[in-house]
Amino acid sequence: MKNLIFFLLIAFAGTMFSCANARESSSTSISNNTYVPSSTTNSTAVSSNSNNSNTNSANTSAAKKSFWTEAADGGLSEVEMGKMAVKKAQNPEVKKFAQMMITDHSKANNELKTIAAKQKITLPTEIGPRNRSTIDELNKLEGANFDREYVQAMVDDHEADVQMFEDQAQDDSDSQAKAFAAKALPVLKKHLEAIKAIQSKMK
Repeated sequence: MKNLIFFLLIAFAGTMFSCANARESSSTSISNNTYVPSSTTNSTAVSSNSNNSNTNSANTSAAKKSFWTEAADGGLSEVEMGKMAVKKAQNPEVKKFAQMMITDHSKANNELKTIAAKQKITLPTEIGPRNRSTIDELNKLEGANFDREYVQAMVDDHEADVQMFEDQAQDDSDSQAKAFAAKALPVLKKHLEAIKAIQSKMK
């Protein structure tokens, strides 16, 4: 009789242990297969795409403003340096070149203002620090020293301008900037060729 009771107790304990394992296994399975609503995943993806779109739009807008700002700043400085050179230069060819800078860049500056107004872009009305520094240094010079440094400044400026306008003329992100750059590029190349010719005679 005692053996029978002992046997039944062991069997009962084994049954309870099996049930406990089954419940634990079922709980683990449910935990591992937790359902994530598709709307949450899709919402995250949409939010990420929206952020990328906003970033790209901001970068494009900044690039537009950068070109217009650089072009306007350069145009203002070319005119002011040209006026200075007309007064201070000794070399007649330098004076003639300086007058060409005043005429051509004043015209380009006016065209730039018209386009920028249509695009609601605010252009600088004063020359930036970098070009202002060059103008201040030139203003300290006289005679042949002025001629030499003014010519070098014009070579440096127009090499940079030609590169910038060539890049913009190939950029499709702003059709008006592209058209303006393409129109101005031959004039800038003419300026660069002319000032390099003057510089070659001064060496």
